[in-house]
Amino acid sequence: MRVIIWADRFIKYSFYLLFLLVPLAFTNNTSELFEFNKMWVTFGFTIIITAAWAVKMAIKRKFFVQRTPLDIPILLFLFSQIVSTIFSLDVHTSLWGYYSRFNGGLLSIISYIILYYAFASNLLTLKMAKKLLVLGLASGAVVALWGLPSHFGYDPTCLLFRGSFDVSCWTTDFQPKIRIFSTLGQPNWLAAYLGILIPLSLALAISEFKNKISKKLLLYAALSFLFVIDLLFTRSQSGFLGIVIALLVFVGFPIFKEGKIGRRKLSNVIKDKQVKILFTCLGIFILTVFFVGSPIDKLNAFTYQAVTSRLSNKKAAKPTTPTTIPALELNITDSGKIRSIVWKGAFDVWKHYPIFGSGVETFAYSYYKFRPVEHNQTSEWNYLYNKAHNEYLNFLATTGLFGFSTYLFMIFYFLYIAFKKLLGNNQQSTINNQFLIILALLAGYISILVTNFFGFSVVIINIYFFLIPAFALLALGLIDEKKMFVFPQKNKVSSKKTLAQKAELVTILVVALYLLFQLFRFWNGDKAYFMGSNLDRVQQFQTAYPYLLQAVQQRSSEPVFQDEFAINNGVLAASIISVDQTRPATESAKDESVITALLQNAIQTSNKVVAEHPNNITFWKSRVRLFYTLSQIDPKYLPFTLDAIKKAQQLAPTDATISYNLGILQGQSGDFNSAVKTLENTVKLRPAYREAHFGLALFYHQQAVDKNGKVINDALQQKAIEQMKYILEKIDPNDMQAQAALKSWVAL
Repeated sequence: MRVIIWADRFIKYSFYLLFLLVPLAFTNNTSELFEFNKMWVTFGFTIIITAAWAVKMAIKRKFFVQRTPLDIPILLFLFSQIVSTIFSLDVHTSLWGYYSRFNGGLLSIISYIILYYAFASNLLTLKMAKKLLVLGLASGAVVALWGLPSHFGYDPTCLLFRGSFDVSCWTTDFQPKIRIFSTLGQPNWLAAYLGILIPLSLALAISEFKNKISKKLLLYAALSFLFVIDLLFTRSQSGFLGIVIALLVFVGFPIFKEGKIGRRKLSNVIKDKQVKILFTCLGIFILTVFFVGSPIDKLNAFTYQAVTSRLSNKKAAKPTTPTTIPALELNITDSGKIRSIVWKGAFDVWKHYPIFGSGVETFAYSYYKFRPVEHNQTSEWNYLYNKAHNEYLNFLATTGLFGFSTYLFMIFYFLYIAFKKLLGNNQQSTINNQFLIILALLAGYISILVTNFFGFSVVIINIYFFLIPAFALLALGLIDEKKMFVFPQKNKVSSKKTLAQKAELVTILVVALYLLFQLFRFWNGDKAYFMGSNLDRVQQFQTAYPYLLQAVQQRSSEPVFQDEFAINNGVLAASIISVDQTRPATESAKDESVITALLQNAIQTSNKVVAEHPNNITFWKSRVRLFYTLSQIDPKYLPFTLDAIKKAQQLAPTDATISYNLGILQGQSGDFNSAVKTLENTVKLRPAYREAHFGLALFYHQQAVDKNGKVINDALQQKAIEQMKYILEKIDPNDMQAQAALKSWVAL
């Protein structure tokens, strides 16, 4: 029927656009340039695909889903995510994902699983799968070409956003001349993405080799080379390791298979034309690394630059594209050391929540509670970690042993049945084109597993993570259309639509449009939130107010919007009160209703946010900021500030910043004994914390002198002097404040 044909077209072209657009989606007017927009594109196409699939079911008067060998592993994994969400520290975060990324939340997991079954149930042809993969390569080519000029200082993104064809639009945290990231937003993510595409482009290039060089062969070969160059320019160690292992599988498995099945000698296997091509590809990769360089410094001793330098007996020149910023210059802690600390914290989270974890995507909250003290000694001591930087440990910490085991079961069961099928097909003793494409898919999948060990998945990686198995199982003949689950079995398609069917079709259309509309409102609300929060950061609170109001109106259930709006209202109220204190009473009376409304909204909204999300430390920090601001114009709010920061400390007992702020607030409230005790603990947490040493010295001094400034406690005065000396000797010898205080105190 015509409706079914149109539904199939919607599904087909939505998949095409999904593979084409997701890697390219980014904009500069949302709170997160890259991942947020990619996730929204994925959500949008998932809604369209699901609606079209539901239309087909309504017309056929049947519920149908293709059965696959991964049904049990996938359903167990989904069940583990649902259970973990139910018992989560923050259900909202587990449902949607950590704000701005959203990838990894329950809704995103459901979307990926729907895409897996939608493909298997509606597009069950190898031709369709190959088209999707080719479109994936086309999108990858745009991504690679977009990112390549930035290595040489010419970034198309800056040209698009700022009108300047350079890299000036990026901060020091983003330096594409050192590590490119293109439209993926981060070098490791780009490397992980390219690691999927390289084996596939190689397989398609080899499949086009028919005793002569064709245009398609040159195209796929050029793509492979472009992807490799870009991957090397990301300087991603995990991405490099991933592609090395993927290429070893891609080249080594055919040799292993031919030797095993044909019982042929290795020397004879290597003489095969296809095997020679595989070795040629591996050789070109090694040669490229030799000339361009490797992200792994130890391997660079064998590059062209290092070899020619040794041969000429000259000191090796500094590489033009260093793998990292010199750690000694910027006092940057080695990333490996930081990862080991974060991984230790992830294990501690799992020990506390062993079965179901702390909740899907709640690592940002649970890690704070178990963060190792040594994290305070790193250069990233004040960073918020919302991921464990190891996908497997992230699942272990946030979804417990149940989620972790089902995740591994889903992965390894797929690899087991796929490689078993490749090995077990005794009739396929030659390496044909379909074999190479399947092997490329498996190699790309393995590269995901490697890069995920040192990082975490992003949207496009998860799309491939769930759809590569669908493509591979289809190509291996392990998905049988005859085994489709259909209920009820006997209903027949009729050319005439019943009233019930028409009602179903209208309902499906209305629900799909409503969901897309809500998705747009959420995205539009984020744009307003982005503008408002940025204006708040530069103290333009009045200008920010209408944007934040719009964000809350667009998405009233989003606590991140509410939290920022509460702070904005509180600061505005405090600023009006401050101005009114210098004006005549008759003029200030006009502002009373405005002040009252702003204060009520700020406090009530903050109360609501922390009541509904008591384990979200970010919201407690915001509450501290809110009440501290209000306490500056009315001391009655200071106890509320103290209560909020004490709650924050309970959630993050090893956070040096929270400990410092608690000590300062205790001192401001007159509780010097508690302030001293808290700051003494703070400097133990982070010995290099200048502000904590300075504050501790001031409180020692205040306790050591009387109201006339005369020293009445020599021991405390000596402690104050020692703290100032510590700052000058261990932290900053040019600290003028410490020098002045020390000079005046020694003279007493």
